[in-house]
Amino acid sequence: MKVISWNVNGIRAISKKGFGEWIEKESPDILCIQETKAHPEQVDQKLNPPKGYFAYWNNPNRKGYAGVSVFTKIKPHLVETDFPSGRLETEGRALILHFEEFILINVYFPNGAARPERLKYKLKFYDKFLDFLDGFKDKRIIVCGDVNTAHNEIDLARPKQNEKISGFLPEERKWIDKLVSHGFIDTFRHFNEEPGHYTWWDYKTRSRERNVGWRIDYFFVTKNALPSVKKSFILKDVMGSDHCPIGIEFRR
Repeated sequence: MKVISWNVNGIRAISKKGFGEWIEKESPDILCIQETKAHPEQVDQKLNPPKGYFAYWNNPNRKGYAGVSVFTKIKPHLVETDFPSGRLETEGRALILHFEEFILINVYFPNGAARPERLKYKLKFYDKFLDFLDGFKDKRIIVCGDVNTAHNEIDLARPKQNEKISGFLPEERKWIDKLVSHGFIDTFRHFNEEPGHYTWWDYKTRSRERNVGWRIDYFFVTKNALPSVKKSFILKDVMGSDHCPIGIEFRR
C-alpha cells in the first residue's frame, strides 16, 4: 500500500501543471494534500474526486488559505475534520481518517515566520495536536504532512544561518523531540541517515536548482505500526510546488 503526502501550494495552480496526470501515473492508494487554498466547489471536477478515489476536504472559512484534502481508494469508516483544541481555531488544517487497520492523520501545521503572534499560535497548535495524539491507546497511527520545522541540522542545508529563524528555532525542534519521545518514529530517518534530502526549497532564491533546502514534510508512525512500513521516500524530482511529495509503502 502506498501513501503519499504533498503540500501543493494551491491545488488550483498545480492542477494546471499536470497534477491530475501525475496522480493517475503515480496511483497512490491514499494521497494527502496540504495547502489546497481552495474549497471543493472551486476545484476542477476531475480532481473532486479523481477517478477511482473518495475525496475528503477540510477548509477554513477564509477562501484561498490553508486547507487540506485526502484522496483515497479505500473508504474510511469515519472521517473527522479537526482535533479537539479548546479555544484554538485550527483553520481547517487537519483530516483524521479511521480505517480498520490504522488511523491516518493529514496535517498542515502553521508557519511561525510571519510575526510573533503566528509563532505563538504554531507552538500552541503543536501542543494541542500532541494532546490529541496522546488520547489514542494502542492504535496504529500514521501522521503525515507539512510540519513547517526541520528537526535536526541534517534536515536543512544551512543550519547555522537559520538558528534564529522560525522553522529551526529550538522551541520548535524540541516539540519534534517530544513527539518522538511519545512513541512516534520519523520514517524517513528510520531508513535513511544521509544528509542532502529535502522537501521544500525557497522559490525566490531558486534554491531548488542548488538543492539548498529544508526537510519539513514528514511521515511519523507509532512504534506498533513501524514493522509494517517497508519504505519511506522523497520524490524530489516531482515539480509543481515549492514542496515535493513524500511517501511510505507499508503492509496493511
